[in-house]
Amino acid sequence: MTETSESTIGIDQDRVAIDALDGHIIELLARRARISARIQRSRMSSGGPRTELSREMDVLACYRDGLGPFGTQVAMSVLKLCRGAAPQELLALTAEATDRPA
Repeated sequence: MTETSESTIGIDQDRVAIDALDGHIIELLARRARISARIQRSRMSSGGPRTELSREMDVLACYRDGLGPFGTQVAMSVLKLCRGAAPQELLALTAEATDRPA
């Protein structure tokens, strides 16, 4: 096998691995969105606010500590996805991914 074809095979294998990881990340984000929605409903039903700023600051710090400066951007996207303003369609689409047996 030539070096180029070995390199191509390696790239293809790595892309398959990345695709699998992306699938897991999507499933985890879907699960997180559903749990967050449940927490928000519970908090609001007892008269509390939909979101809790101190908790969101903790999440931002966690992502920043784990991923460096780009972690804050990732955390902001995750929080935006999981806030009550997240479309119900997202929760419906992701229910299938999070409810199926492992």
